[in-house]
Amino acid sequence: MIGNKYGTHRVLKPKGSLPQPALQLDNDFSKVYSNEILCDVETLNVDAASFENLKEKANGDPAAVALHIAYIVSIRRKLHNPETGSGGMFLGTVNKVGSDLDVDLKPGDKIASLVSLSLTPLNLRLINEVHMDTAKVDVKGQAVLFENSVWVKIPEDLPEALVLSVLDVAGAPAQTDKWVWPYDTVAVLGAGGKSGMLCCYQAKKRMAKKVIAVIHKEEGREDVDNAPFIDEVVVADASNALDLLEKIEHVTDGKLCNNVISCVSRPGCEMGAILITAEGGVICFFSMATDFTKATLGAEGVGKDIDMIMGNGYCVGHAELALDIMRDSEYLRSLYEKRYC
Repeated sequence: MIGNKYGTHRVLKPKGSLPQPALQLDNDFSKVYSNEILCDVETLNVDAASFENLKEKANGDPAAVALHIAYIVSIRRKLHNPETGSGGMFLGTVNKVGSDLDVDLKPGDKIASLVSLSLTPLNLRLINEVHMDTAKVDVKGQAVLFENSVWVKIPEDLPEALVLSVLDVAGAPAQTDKWVWPYDTVAVLGAGGKSGMLCCYQAKKRMAKKVIAVIHKEEGREDVDNAPFIDEVVVADASNALDLLEKIEHVTDGKLCNNVISCVSRPGCEMGAILITAEGGVICFFSMATDFTKATLGAEGVGKDIDMIMGNGYCVGHAELALDIMRDSEYLRSLYEKRYC
């Protein structure tokens, strides 16, 4: 029995929908289609915007976060936060590879999914622990990947926890690599976070003239200050657009930025990114908290002729690029192992 390569055969509600926007999927894995991969799931790495939302709803209580996750999965049969629209990714072990798939996988292989949990059929038997500082959730469950799903084997030279943390945001440095050009002035909003630091590194590797790290508060500034690939640190609330603009004007002598990468996990930061972008520049909104209506109408409202890119979490080679950063940068590997392992 072969299913649709995009997974529409697993959609229960509404019929005809693709798995990501669907309201409910089929997570009955007593039947596995011949072009699916069945995985035993060990860890969920929840999307940053979704996890912040869940923590807020749970008043910071890990047990309540677990209940919210369990409830979402029980209703939607996938981890698809109805308020943020986002999910995350999983770490697991291959249980079964469909007979119609020609892939370099076998039962027992450790893999990480590189497609969102918001479109991945998921069945949770147990939530063991919620790690509030890393957005990781230890579980026992199963999931299936479709024929068109993207995944990566866990490399042997890097710790699993580190691999999962980095792959969760692998699209961000890959998009940075695509859009930053030599001698650009680049600002990264949310630079102190997991994706932000990777973007700063890749921007400098792309020979950016100046990499400006914008962080929300002084807490954690030392990690950014000490990064050898960051030229300037600006402490500003990205949701306060005029204050951010004033500070960026100061460090760029009024020239603003050719390229802005938004990695913030909070809403309301669209106009800050727009105002600090120079005419003809590019913004990559790599955040599920972005309101794209506010961004497009906001740019129009202030008369900015700029390109605004939705940060697609997938591009060819993004996993390898992100993992290679961990291999190449002793500073980032040490920092991420301290934070996420």
